[in-house]
Amino acid sequence: MYAIAISGSPRPKGNTETLCRRVLDGLASAGCRTALHSLAGRAIAGCTGCAWCRKDGHQGCVQEDDFQALYAELLLADIVVIASPVYFGSATPELMAFLDRAGYVARGQGQCLARKVGAPIAIARRAGHNFTVAQLLMWLVINDFVVPGSSYWPIAFGGAPDTVNEDAEGLATIDRLAANLAWVAGKLTA
Repeated sequence: MYAIAISGSPRPKGNTETLCRRVLDGLASAGCRTALHSLAGRAIAGCTGCAWCRKDGHQGCVQEDDFQALYAELLLADIVVIASPVYFGSATPELMAFLDRAGYVARGQGQCLARKVGAPIAIARRAGHNFTVAQLLMWLVINDFVVPGSSYWPIAFGGAPDTVNEDAEGLATIDRLAANLAWVAGKLTA
């Protein structure tokens, strides 16, 4: 199985990336091939609603930016983890630009993300986790992903880089999430 984590943070090597690496380490321990994809430094514009991707014979999106390469990885993956820091009570604009386009393109390609296994992760210094997790969860659900749970909501606390490593309960929740992702994906491919 191939598992990817998408870090929606515009900042490299922060707490979001730390959690992505942690969940991928757990998936690698379960025998998955893994890859981390950070949106830091990538240019992905928002969807314009042009419907080019829904016209016969068109694959992908007409906009030329970093979307295509990341979308190709999304299509290859069996397990997809989408992580975002909380920015003003929601997922980052960079991540939502990618997800909006990916969802629109996938629907134009016959709901091609259906029955992949996926999970959201949100991290914040203080609050806003619930809405951010819900926002990412709703994207997974509308794209027909199978979404396992964990021992708690897939959230963690952290502000400055590496402070997420002080949240023992958050890290334990992410570890359990990784185990459940691998378990569910294994059952679906058996």
